[in-house]
Amino acid sequence: MIILVINCGSSSIKYQLFDMKNDNEYNVLAKGILEKIGLPDTKLKHNPTGKEGFSRVSPIADHKLGMQVVMEALIDPVYGVLKSFNDIQAVGHRIVQGADFFDKSVLVDDDVLEKIGICCDFAPLHNPAHLLGIAAVKEVLPDVPQIVTFDTAFHQTMEPKAYMYALPYEYYEKYHVRRYGAHGTSHLFVSHKGAEFAGLDINNSRIITCHIGNGSSVTAVKNGKCVDTSMGFTPLEGMIMGTRCGNIDASILPYLMKKENMTPDEATAMMNKKSGFIGLSGLSSDCRDLCGFREQGNERAKLTLDKLVLDITKLIGGYIAEMNGVDLICFTAGIAENNAWLRRDVMANFAYMGIKIDNEVNDATRGIDRIISTPDSSVKVALIPTDEELVIARDTKHIAESL
Repeated sequence: MIILVINCGSSSIKYQLFDMKNDNEYNVLAKGILEKIGLPDTKLKHNPTGKEGFSRVSPIADHKLGMQVVMEALIDPVYGVLKSFNDIQAVGHRIVQGADFFDKSVLVDDDVLEKIGICCDFAPLHNPAHLLGIAAVKEVLPDVPQIVTFDTAFHQTMEPKAYMYALPYEYYEKYHVRRYGAHGTSHLFVSHKGAEFAGLDINNSRIITCHIGNGSSVTAVKNGKCVDTSMGFTPLEGMIMGTRCGNIDASILPYLMKKENMTPDEATAMMNKKSGFIGLSGLSSDCRDLCGFREQGNERAKLTLDKLVLDITKLIGGYIAEMNGVDLICFTAGIAENNAWLRRDVMANFAYMGIKIDNEVNDATRGIDRIISTPDSSVKVALIPTDEELVIARDTKHIAESL
């Protein structure tokens, strides 16, 4: 089955085209990204498998036109991989926020679209873009089934004690205020792939997955199901991130709003876009830049990276206690996959319980599945590159074939 997987941002469209034979037998035919939609320098990067890719800059006004550009790249006589649009049999979308409406992937219909729209309040930068992407696909491929996979779905197995805030209960009843988490598609993939790779029975396991990128979250997975996760009502909660502050004393917000005469929207932007790495370091939101500044002796870069290690350590430690132990700790996503020092420094804080990292293996590992702990380590530690698009493609195939 030929499946197009779409991930729409507010000004971008990421895509992968799969030829899915079954869950474990598939080919990626092409992948790419259309960036800066709505600006004069909209850029398409298209990479077909087995062919030379290309980049092209031209103004694209909206997501509808953007989808047409993506589709034309897929059937291009030189760079394309399909004969016609009709070759595409289903389209899968990543949706950031599904609240407590969805605990699994579903076929798009009017009710689903309405609920994704309701969730725009919880993910104002993401869900509106997802709806634009769905509408754009419908224009280009009106008869092709569309399936949506939610970042929040995997976390719907959390118990109320894990997802409820100690606020007046009426706010949960009236406004759905609770913890939803994010990166669920990644945590699902990594925990199951990690269990298989480490020789564990996913249905009898305690796994902690650390998705550390520009946005970061840590999740406790017991017997294949999420029992706790670090992100909350929005992706702001949890640990320090590229531009997000993570956990803070809530009273800081009204205090700063009064001192700085900030509106609620300005305060939200400050916490989400001006904090985290860039806020604390004053240098960059990119971990690679901060590593360079730290090597040059910059103390605030060092402080920021030290806090990153501490935040991950505290989350892992809490989840070990919550699950009464751990069998496997997995690292994934851009920062964790490409920084051996981060994995080493975090795990050094658990040496007291017998966790040991094989430094030679760890230092030589990036971008591949690998056990990085020693054979005599009390807990296995692994690097498992995430593949959210594959999860979406699998779910899309199952649902489309059932129609």
